[in-house]
Formats: sequence, structure tokens, C-alpha cells
Amino acid sequence: MEDFVYFFTFQDPSIAWVVLGITLLGVGSAYVGTFSFLDKKALLGDAISHAVLPGICLGFMVAGEKNPVYIVSGAFLSGAVATFMSSWLKRNTKLSEDTIIATILSVFFGFGIVLLTALQKSGNPEIAGLNSFIFGNAIGISEADLMLYGGLSLVIILVLTILLKEFRLMVFDPEYGKAIGFPMKSISFLFNVLMILAVVIGIQAIGVVLMAALLITPGAAARFWTDRLNPLLILAALFSVLSGILGTYVSFVLPQMPTGPWVVVFLSLFALISFLISPKSGIIFRYFARRKYLRKTHRDHLMKALYKAKENGKSGLTIAEIYQLYPYQKAATNHSISGLSKNNFIATNQSLISLTESGISEGMRIVRLHRLWELYLNESMNIAPDHVHDSAEKLEHLITPELEALLEKRLNYPALDPHQETIPRENHDLR
Repeated sequence: MEDFVYFFTFQDPSIAWVVLGITLLGVGSAYVGTFSFLDKKALLGDAISHAVLPGICLGFMVAGEKNPVYIVSGAFLSGAVATFMSSWLKRNTKLSEDTIIATILSVFFGFGIVLLTALQKSGNPEIAGLNSFIFGNAIGISEADLMLYGGLSLVIILVLTILLKEFRLMVFDPEYGKAIGFPMKSISFLFNVLMILAVVIGIQAIGVVLMAALLITPGAAARFWTDRLNPLLILAALFSVLSGILGTYVSFVLPQMPTGPWVVVFLSLFALISFLISPKSGIIFRYFARRKYLRKTHRDHLMKALYKAKENGKSGLTIAEIYQLYPYQKAATNHSISGLSKNNFIATNQSLISLTESGISEGMRIVRLHRLWELYLNESMNIAPDHVHDSAEKLEHLITPELEALLEKRLNYPALDPHQETIPRENHDLR
């Protein structure tokens, strides 16, 4: 608890710098990652994050020490070469994009490991801590490093904010952007530069192995919650920042723990929660929504069956007859009967179930929609009368009063469906 208070009250100025740096890094990475996720460039981000390792090692060799300017420059050049090779191979070979990216990732990362191993055996005392670039160590970053990485993150955030409209066109409709005069190739090139830069500035905090997760996971998790770009960017940034701070806190409390894996653990937790409980897209929400829909359709079908029985001159249907209509659905049928009775749509007299006044009106509406859809499918879609029933069964539950009026007008206010059954109207009295 003392560690928690000490960390989150920023009693040590270095902690405040680390939190500020990881916040800027999280926002910048989330912004770039969200656009790359929407533009289907997730694999490219993974390749770049692995491809910067040789540049890190070469930057260290040139400087002879862990100079952040040399390391960032080397990493950026290495990532740029990997991106250029990926684009060149895609244009000039028949290799698939995933094959190209996998090859570049493996070759560059393997070369980087060879250089890192050679540096470790060189005896240079400055090599200590270079391994942190593999899995990241935010707590071990110096104030000078944070100034550089934080400044570059701020540049990314500002560029993406100022050119939001241009990057939106790049992702959603580049052809339209080109048609109205935007230089889409230059915008795409600038975005690739920003993506490389986002990877480079995160490598010491998160590590080359897991930096792709910081790029892609926040946007993917936020996508479960919204379909709009601005809220998507904000949510992705929030998930990224929270994960970065929590992962850094674990590294602070347990110094032997690298930052990167814990950041990914918290990101994965946010993604899992989003996958499970987000409105409309969450698997739990969809489960209950589907369950509710199936119960509604079963009640509608039961109402329709009772209305058709009344059309045929019967006062209702017995429980046994209803069970025969829906074999193997006894529990669902009992639930529908209970719900309709509670809403005063049906009345039960011993074993006979019949429609009430309000039930007749509701049953008529469902039958009317079903027969309108059957006629529409037959006349407008040229589907044979004996093939329209199943489709109409699904469509009858998905209609608004406005669409119903439009459908009826389109069919010229018909009286009969394709089976020559009457399409009931409001004044259609079966009492």
C-alpha cells in the first residue's frame, strides 16, 4: 500500500516524469495504432517493431554508449528500411502481404539478435541495460530519454490531431480524397513515418517484442464500444495510458519485472472486458440480446398461430395442440404462454388458450406483416409462393410502422397474400 501511495502521489519527481512520458507515449501510440488498425496495417506495425532492433544496436555501436539520439535515429532508419522493403516487395513481386511482412520481421529481428549478442560479448560496460529494449523497462528510463521520447510523442499527437481529416480520408475513402485534390500518397507516407516514430519512441518503455500490442490492442478494444472515430481515438488513448501506468507501477514495485509484458497484460484485460461486456458488440450483451429476440419471435409465432386458429373459426388452441406446433420447445412455449398471459394478450380456460381483445389486435398485426412480406417477396423478388414463408417469418419481426406503411403503399394496399389468404386490416373483425 505504501508503494501504491508513493507511486501515485508522485513524491519522487522521477516518477512524475515517467508517468508523463508513458502517458504521452500511450496517447501517441494509441492514435497511430487506431489508424493502422482501421487501415488494416496491424501486421506492418508488428514488423516495424521487430525491425528496429538492428538500428538500436547499430546506433549504440556508432555512439559507443546508450545515447538516445543515436539509438532513436538508428531505430528510425532501420524501421524505415523495413517499411520501404515491404512496400517495394508488395509492388514488384507476387508474394502475399503477410508473407512479405513475416519475412522482413524474421530477418530484421534475427539480425538484431545477432548484433545484440555480439555487443554483449564485446566487454563494453555501457552495454548494461541494452536488453531492456527487448521487453521494455519504463522505470529505468532517464530524464533525458523521457524528454526526447515525450517530445516525439507530442509531435505525433499534434500531427495526427491537426491532420485528422486527411488521415480519416486515408483510412475510409482514399479515392474520394484523391478526387478532391488531397495528396493521398504523401499522406500515406507521412502516416508510415509517424507509425515508425511511434514504434521507435516506445521501444525502451515497452520493448521491441511487445510494442505492436501497444499499437493495435487499444484501438481493437475501443472498437467494441463505438463506431465513431473521435470517441474511438479517445477510448483507445485511455486504455493505452491506463495500461502503461499500471504496467510501469508493477515494474516499480517489482524491479525484476519488465514493463512491456505487464502493459500487455493490462491491455489484454481491457480488451477482454470490452469483448465480454461492451454494448451491442460484447459477447455477453449479444447473448442476452439474442435470447430476448428468440423469446420475442416465439411469442409472436404463438400469437400468429392463435390468430390463424380464430380465422379458421376456432375459439383457441389447447395446450396439447400448441405443444404439437412447437415440438422440442416445451420450455420456450411455457415461457411464451406465461409472458403473453401476464401482458393480457391471452386467456386460459382450463386447457384452452385464446386471444383477448388486445391479443386479437396484436395477433392481427403480426399476421398482417407476415403476409405483406410474403407478397413483397413474391412480387418484387420473384420468389415462388411456396418459398416465401421462411423468409417472411424472419422479416416480420424487424419492421417499424413507417416501413410497414411504405411496404403497403409499394404493394398498392393489397387484400390477399400469394397463398390467397386475406391480409387483415384494422377493421378486420374476428370477434
